Amino acid sequence: MGGGRGSPMQIGRPERPKAAVAACEAGAEGLRRGRPIPANSQLRGEGEMRETGDWFEDDAFWEWTAPVLFSAERWRHTPEQTDRILALLDLPAGAHLLDLCCGPGRHSLELARRGFQVTGVDRTARYLDRARKAARTEGLAVEFMEADMRCFRRPQAFDAALNLYTSFGYFSDPRDDRRVLENLRASLRAGGELLMELMGKEVLARGFRERDWVEYADGTKLLEQRVLDPDWSHVTCRWTIVRADRQRSFRLRLRLYAASELRALLEASGFEQVRIHGGLDGRPYDQDARRLIACARTPEA
Repeated sequence: MGGGRGSPMQIGRPERPKAAVAACEAGAEGLRRGRPIPANSQLRGEGEMRETGDWFEDDAFWEWTAPVLFSAERWRHTPEQTDRILALLDLPAGAHLLDLCCGPGRHSLELARRGFQVTGVDRTARYLDRARKAARTEGLAVEFMEADMRCFRRPQAFDAALNLYTSFGYFSDPRDDRRVLENLRASLRAGGELLMELMGKEVLARGFRERDWVEYADGTKLLEQRVLDPDWSHVTCRWTIVRADRQRSFRLRLRLYAASELRALLEASGFEQVRIHGGLDGRPYDQDARRLIACARTPEA
């Protein structure tokens, strides 16, 4: 949904950074076993492939996958997820929160309903328009900004930051992941907290399946096919989405992190007191873990 690092820069709608990103849980995969699918290829319809830029820069991907990524069921679970997120953090009333890769504002809006000051950042204009409309309808004061997460940085502006729903590991250059974390570190106040939620390498290994087929309540169907790099550094996917009599296929690629790898990257980016959990309910990161949750703090002043 968003992304970025680097030196401070102005973020706004006028000029979108060249590489924009959107928050989406891409539980990624590919078609052929043993041979990773190129990250810059995409399928249109059946069998017709064209070369593209980074998969996350394609607005068509976010438009077609919206019913899957933000289904009615996921929206219904948002209040419960927010309860669990807040239980893992130590936030004062009215704290200023950053929701990095906020999508259509699923958690940003819920946090605003609870009295927090929220800034939601994403690269997908259509998602942000939807979020702003929802905020206006409810009379919520939420700041929504279009930006690449590799570029968004607002020094010492936030008490806490969230990066949810596997909105991390999109970039081919691993230095960009570190840039994202360094931007988050710079944007948090002294003692500020970060919570990340993604699919951990260990969790994926325990339940890996090459294919899944899901039908959603609105009739949207998703075929998800996955292939792992031999060294387990990435997973490449093909998502085929069927809506009524139309279908589109997309290829995407994600960098995978083990808990120890994510902890090391957070510490190298200036965070400390890193805690690892196996779910938003605070369970241990063990054989029963469902997700990889990392909570970390910036140094106290």
